Order: sequence, then structure tokens, then C-alpha cells
Amino acid sequence: MSRIGKMPITVPSGVTVEISPTNVITVKGPKGELKRTIDPAITVKQEGGQLIIERPTDQKRHRALHGLYRSLINNMVVGVSTGFTVEQELVGVGYRAEAKGQLLDLTLGYSHNIIVELPKEIKVETVAEKGKAPKIIMTSADNQLLGQVAAKIRSFRKPEPYKGKGIKFVDEVIRRKAGKSAGKGK
Repeated sequence: MSRIGKMPITVPSGVTVEISPTNVITVKGPKGELKRTIDPAITVKQEGGQLIIERPTDQKRHRALHGLYRSLINNMVVGVSTGFTVEQELVGVGYRAEAKGQLLDLTLGYSHNIIVELPKEIKVETVAEKGKAPKIIMTSADNQLLGQVAAKIRSFRKPEPYKGKGIKFVDEVIRRKAGKSAGKGK
């Protein structure tokens, strides 16, 4: 058995889960509503306050889908109950970020500002404290969408290994390189 797949998902109070006969799972909670269509081979049962995911056989494909759908459904339940947050830092002189509703205006050292239109499911806020790198804080119930948008924003200016300039996640550690050596050889 898949170690992840066989773990039951606890549904917290205030969260409702609907499983349709066409294998569409709808999870509603205080932070929003998420839907996902799952593979017909995987069955989801609701017993009491728990969801149990089962697979029909031990084929490699079924084993892979078992753990995958358990993780995806768990992320849906966590997302609508508590939500997910991603924090990114802009490291570099003159790098700035400004949120205007669903638009994110980034100044990243290019000849022009980059304006990103964020999906309505994501709430964004920017923090600029004196002496610290500006931060972009995004929250959403949809973990997959949040990670995709964060990766897109990071791709505009990836952190470089010499000075560490660029957009990085707050807990990310950048591998640094030494750069040129000062003296000449023999």
C-alpha cells in the first residue's frame, strides 16, 4: 500500500465534501470552494469525518494515482479551511513591488516595469520596510495555482549565484559561488 495513499484525510468542522458519481470532488469551506475531477479508477469514500482513498489493484499506475489523489484532495481540504501563503523577497538595489488590486507592479532593473495580472482566487499584498528587502505575500485556497503564480513571478528575475540578486522565496537558500579570484596565476 502507498504510505501516503492509505492515510485517511480528516475533514475539519466547517468544511463540506461532495463526491459526485462522475468522480468530481467539491470541497467547500470558509476560505472558498475547490473542485477536482479524479481518475475513475480511484474511489473516494466519506466515513464520518474522514475521507478514505482506495485503488482497485496494485498496478504501477494505480499505485501512483493513489498517493497523488490523496495529496491533492488533502491540499483542497487544507486550502478551504486554513489556506496557503507564499512569501517572496526581492533582493537587489532598486527592486520594488507594488500591489494595486489584482495587479502586481514589479520594478526589477529592466528598462520597463513588469505588470502581472493575478487570478481572482489569489490575494496579494506587498511589504516594504526600510532596511529590508521588499516582500510579496500571496494567499489562496488553491495550492497548485498559488505555486504556479509564484513560480511565474520568480521567473522574471531568478536569483543569481554571485550576489543573490533576484526574486526568491523567503525560506529559500541560494547556493553562492566565489566569483573571480583576485590575484593572477604564475
